[in-house]
Amino acid sequence: MVVIVNEGSASAAEIVAGALQDNGRAVILGTRTFGKGSVQELVPFEDGSAITLTIAMYYTPKGRSIQAEGIMPDVQVEFTEPAGKGEQGPAVREKDIEGHIKGEEELKAEKGKTQAKEDLDTMKDNQLKFAIELLKSWEILKHQEKA
Repeated sequence: MVVIVNEGSASAAEIVAGALQDNGRAVILGTRTFGKGSVQELVPFEDGSAITLTIAMYYTPKGRSIQAEGIMPDVQVEFTEPAGKGEQGPAVREKDIEGHIKGEEELKAEKGKTQAKEDLDTMKDNQLKFAIELLKSWEILKHQEKA
């Protein structure tokens, strides 16, 4: 399993990512998480004012504090914006042009065309693309350990 995190991953997401990382159940990929490792409770007073008390701190199963530290990914991959207008993007091929003449293989795979379009859109996220490639290589890496 690959878990993608970034600075927007906070609180419960950090607890889950940290637990999976500590127990060797997932590879954490992305950038350091937010670091929200505390629980606050608002205590109101009769005069309308209130005080916020920190009542608990979050730790990973191995005792690492999440507060202000966050979870450091096993594989650091910064997010990059997909190429926009005027920027060099992925190569456009004949098959990517709407209304193109379909080849024999494409005609056979017509049922999967909708999924292929969704997959092409998904590949614009570099962190997701890296995670998928990491998972694809898992079997190869597993055999390398045994050799």
